[in-house]
Amino acid sequence: MKIEELKILRGPNYWSIRRTKLIQMKLDLQEMEQRPTNTIDGFGDRLAALFPSMYAHRCSVGEPGGFFKRVAEGTWMGHVIEHIALELQTLAGMNTGFGRTRGTGEPGKYFVVISYLEEDAGIYAAKAAVKIAEALTEGTAYDLSEDIQQLREIREDTRLGPSTGCIVEEAAKRGIPHLRLNKHSLVQLGYGVNQKRIRATIASTTGNIAVDIACDKEETKNLLGAAEIPVPRGTVVRTIAGLEEAVEKFGYPLVIKPIDGNHGKGNTTNITTWEQAEKAFESAKLYGRSVIVEKFITGFDFRILVINYKFICAALRTPASVVGDGVHTIQWLIDETNKDPRRGYGHEKVLTQITVDDSTMKMLDEKGYTLDTIPPTGELVLLKTTANLSTGGTSTDVTDEVHPENIVMCERIAKIIGLDICGIDIMAQDLQTPVSSNGGAILEVNAAPGFRMHIDPTEGLGRNVAEPVIDMLFPDRSNGRIPIIAITGTNGKTTTTRLTAHISKTAGKKVGYTTSDGVYIQNQLLMKGDCTGPISAQFVLKDPTVDFAVLECARGGILKNGLAFEHCDVGIVTNVASDHIGLGGINSVEQMARVKAVVPETVYPHGYAVLNAEDDLVYAMKKDLKCNVALFSMDENNPRIEEHCKKGGLATVYENGYISILKGTWKIRVCHVKDIPVTFEGKAVHNIANCLPSVMATYLFKSITIEDIRTGLQTFISSSITTPGRLNFFHFKHFTFLADFAHNPHGLKLLCQFVEQLDYPYKVGVISGTGDRRDEDIRELGSISAAYFDEIIIRCDKNLRGRTAEEIIALLQEGVNSVNPNIPQTVIANENLALEHIYANYKPGALYTIMCDVVAGALDKIKELKDRESGV
Repeated sequence: MKIEELKILRGPNYWSIRRTKLIQMKLDLQEMEQRPTNTIDGFGDRLAALFPSMYAHRCSVGEPGGFFKRVAEGTWMGHVIEHIALELQTLAGMNTGFGRTRGTGEPGKYFVVISYLEEDAGIYAAKAAVKIAEALTEGTAYDLSEDIQQLREIREDTRLGPSTGCIVEEAAKRGIPHLRLNKHSLVQLGYGVNQKRIRATIASTTGNIAVDIACDKEETKNLLGAAEIPVPRGTVVRTIAGLEEAVEKFGYPLVIKPIDGNHGKGNTTNITTWEQAEKAFESAKLYGRSVIVEKFITGFDFRILVINYKFICAALRTPASVVGDGVHTIQWLIDETNKDPRRGYGHEKVLTQITVDDSTMKMLDEKGYTLDTIPPTGELVLLKTTANLSTGGTSTDVTDEVHPENIVMCERIAKIIGLDICGIDIMAQDLQTPVSSNGGAILEVNAAPGFRMHIDPTEGLGRNVAEPVIDMLFPDRSNGRIPIIAITGTNGKTTTTRLTAHISKTAGKKVGYTTSDGVYIQNQLLMKGDCTGPISAQFVLKDPTVDFAVLECARGGILKNGLAFEHCDVGIVTNVASDHIGLGGINSVEQMARVKAVVPETVYPHGYAVLNAEDDLVYAMKKDLKCNVALFSMDENNPRIEEHCKKGGLATVYENGYISILKGTWKIRVCHVKDIPVTFEGKAVHNIANCLPSVMATYLFKSITIEDIRTGLQTFISSSITTPGRLNFFHFKHFTFLADFAHNPHGLKLLCQFVEQLDYPYKVGVISGTGDRRDEDIRELGSISAAYFDEIIIRCDKNLRGRTAEEIIALLQEGVNSVNPNIPQTVIANENLALEHIYANYKPGALYTIMCDVVAGALDKIKELKDRESGV
């Protein structure tokens, strides 16, 4: 078997709107296509033995053991690989269960689709599943433990930590979208101008000075001491001589730690001898030149969490440890402790497994112990110097025990340091009495405090500490979103996108929009090329200056990665026609409609899908939508429009020369098409059609008025700057070029119908075919051209996409000759040479209509010829 292709879907997609994180594997079963599972001796038994937990897979049978029943009856290996990949992730602590296996339309080849929690883990699981299936087929032994451990390590390396993760989850509950900005913990919450950022538990509202102070332990202690906050006596040293002075001044026991350390790194506590002090000094020096030496405060380790300068919760922290029983060794006690089902690898579970490291061995050595020592019954043997949960420590919630005076003190500390998310470490006998009077002290103030000990304490009540963070970042229950209009369809997407963006800008919006020729932020072209996929959409949504997004969403991006957003406010579908059929597993126009339907299916329930009432496939989408629906049509008497509006629905129509909004039984005339430049006085019928969804989409926003829409329509000029590759005229002295991106039969016919209305004595079509389209599609381009032009020039695209130039030319000629074998035809394969030929051999007064392949390249060449004519 062979994996031909892996696609990572990160948003709403062809397979699922709700399950946005999917791996799509294109798998060639090769000879296994002829070997369903019931024909492979012992396959089912070996599968069940290797994956006994797979009994829980119900599959289409709908009951436990259902999948094993399917295997016994006979199913194809793609289906088996789907289930293996899902179970691998579950065994590694990533419980995920959505899968699909469907034919691609090619014999023996399947799309195997699996959900994932962590992208890299999903990819690994997909590849490993194929190897495991092959081993099961061949009857060779396979050790799952290596794959499971590798998946765990991938998960820990790539997942958001528990602190960041709980903030993101809380944001999601509030409907606040998020974007992960790097492989680590930098996350954007919200879109555009309304975004906030977090990195671990540092927020974009957190002051840089406050973080600097918190990271400087001596500076922190000085500020707190000056404010009469109890802190340990101590000093900063850099040399052994300085260490000697500190020991003499403060006496034992001591704590030695780096001045700017974190997470307990380099810390040594309860130092009682000079030898220990020297070792601790060298250990701390590994993390910085300056070292803090301070009096060791005895008591219990408490962590107080203050958010937005308000006390939230408190936890008692205990370092990783075991309790002797007088019978077993320390190693046995560690192993037994790690059997606790609450302990897992990394942040997999509530508690982390205890590992033995150099720090552990050092602590045991100082007590004269080894891992083989049998401690007395009841003795607490500490295994780590710090009480971090990530090293096996435990936590107990003590929020309800904190004395009011301690609450006031901690809120003061957060204000003194200036930290809006603040973790305060206190050593004291308890928090039920004031720290100022029970001999306790403030040890540290932490920026980016961990939340895990509070959300999942070992004992006591878990606290939703993410909620006050979200309340601070997004007050008044705001959701951080900006309006999104998403536009899809076969033809007209780019013009509709540009016109919608232009109207929105006219209304004062700071618009970011994506098109097939680039990404624009407030009318500035920032990315060139086909930018209709999710990366370009995210570029807009990440921009902090944008307050309104208009996003063109093409087939390719949806199939390759899914959409960049989970929800939009308005979703437009212009039409669905026969283009790109046979690519990416989409083998019919009905399947293509399913791809396009992804956009309206993501519209919020309070939002609107704007659908073409004249297109049967588009209109049919309305039955599966959970949002409001508005329609548009070039015919106000369209029965679908009439029925819709009788029920109080909204529509835009072309009637009596006007673009009008129908609101129930009321009609609002917006603008006469002769006053809309992009319609060329009504001759460009397809651009009248493109105006209709733009008008409706913008009308749906209360902040955009009818006057804004009218002004936008009247000021949107079609040119090579505002609409590159869309009806771009270049008037030379003796002839005219018309450049357009029409690249499929539906689009070319609309273009030709426009050209037919133009008053030119001679019309020449410069046509080409796209190599990855079906034979019949390329032929149809030729036949349409022959029906409308007086002469044909055939050229080839720069990218032949899997065919030879000769093949494409032959198919175009077949189409031309099927309609008019006598029409003059010239073949000039290179686009630039074809344009040069026209310039040198033009027919006076002729219109040369060129189907652009690379829009920018064609326009640049035409402009070059124009300059040449002008003598520039």
